Amino acid sequence: MTSDRVITPQELLDPKNYKTVFDKKSLNEIYDEIRSVYLNDDRPWVIGYSGGKDSTTVVQLVWYALKDLGIEKLKKPVYIISSDTLVETPAIVNHIDISLNKMRKAAKEQGLPFYPEKVIPDISQTFWVNLIGRGYPAPSREFRWCTDRLKIKPTNKFILEKVKQSGEVILVLGVRKEESMTRAQVMEYQKSRKPGDLFSAHSTIPGALVYTPIEDFTTNDVWNYLLQKESPWGGNNRNLSALYQSASGECPLVVDKTTPSCGNSRFGCWTCTVVQRDVSLESMIEQGEQWLEPLREFRNFLKETQKPSNKAKFRSHRRRDGRITRKTLKQKDGGGNRILIESALVFGPYLMSFRQELLRRLLVTENEIQASISDPEFTLIKIEELQEIRRIWVHEELDWNDSLPKIYEEVKGIPFPRIDDDVGQHTIQDMQLLEKICKKKGVPVELAMRLLDLEMQTFDLITRPNIHQKIEKILKRDYTGRNEAILEITGMSEEDYLSSLEEEELLGEGD
Repeated sequence: MTSDRVITPQELLDPKNYKTVFDKKSLNEIYDEIRSVYLNDDRPWVIGYSGGKDSTTVVQLVWYALKDLGIEKLKKPVYIISSDTLVETPAIVNHIDISLNKMRKAAKEQGLPFYPEKVIPDISQTFWVNLIGRGYPAPSREFRWCTDRLKIKPTNKFILEKVKQSGEVILVLGVRKEESMTRAQVMEYQKSRKPGDLFSAHSTIPGALVYTPIEDFTTNDVWNYLLQKESPWGGNNRNLSALYQSASGECPLVVDKTTPSCGNSRFGCWTCTVVQRDVSLESMIEQGEQWLEPLREFRNFLKETQKPSNKAKFRSHRRRDGRITRKTLKQKDGGGNRILIESALVFGPYLMSFRQELLRRLLVTENEIQASISDPEFTLIKIEELQEIRRIWVHEELDWNDSLPKIYEEVKGIPFPRIDDDVGQHTIQDMQLLEKICKKKGVPVELAMRLLDLEMQTFDLITRPNIHQKIEKILKRDYTGRNEAILEITGMSEEDYLSSLEEEELLGEGD
């Protein structure tokens, strides 16, 4: 992997140290190419900006190139979009927000058609809503559910809106052939390129053509340019280089699934459990950012849930759709002999009890950071996310105790800001009464709860669309208990089965 060590200006200027892209073409020729591409048609541009060195270089190159054009030639917009997953490292969020604000101000003052914008995931698809609300397990290499929901969909939604308005757009990305983190993505773009072409059709977004003006830059070329050419919007590129000390790369704009995880990057999510260790977060703490320690502790706690024994302890024996699934596995005993386990249980989402613990831990972590930095406005989870989690818990997970407001008030010491108290919901007393009735009748209490909840949600509707399908879906769920399911599938008691998983990675990744 290419090192992101910040080298000195003297090293950068010494041609013996590296082969530079500027041996092939001058900086003015690069500007001329960008101007030529811009003036060639009426298609708007969308530049992906992550706040890192590569995307900063692209924005800066385009900015200087267009700045030398007359105002009468600046006919089409250039959107600078930054994707905020809402779980970005706080220092980077601050860096990006400051940069975007400076860009807006400078573009207005200089009369340039740059429009910086932030894109975020829909509230129903944020990291915390999926993890704590729906119980999706912490992302792993085998089940990396986060990228599509947090990065790809919000970014593509913005791009597709511009395609709808204009027919086609030019997507300008800071990907480089040398950069191993994005090499697979670049190669994907190159498939539709002919020699000499500047554009390639995007692999997944119809109507988007990809332009990569720094694809031949080396890492040294990037830093050489940034450290010697002042930011045109008033940013500080030397401060940017400081962000890279001990870091390992950055997160490019993610528009498809070919981009690997950037969990070790300063420009990634602090919650990333796809990587074994968050080297970047650890480095920040070692360099004096002690207030980030609670984030590291929470992230490491999430990572621990991926251990085989913890998966079994914290996750349901059923999938989210109510199915109980199995698979055939093999493992080795102490003597190295292969033992066939004919059936193993595939565990699903986090148990409700564990999701409640996660929420409590997250709010405690938020309190700790607020106190550490003396900022009561600092948040790790938005109120809107909490309200959506509450809705999921009450109506999808049958939390008739309505536990989220209680947890919030217990940890935060203030009332939970309710917005949907009038939706009509059952209570813990209703559940206790129902349990007695169901026990007498031999009916699974969860089945009765789901049917009653469906009735509560639809009773005042003039029509009940798909009501029969919804009832059928409820009836098809498997209501077998945890102990019974494990015994039926494995022939072992729950205690013996979970014990057998202590040292072996036997559990499948289900949602």
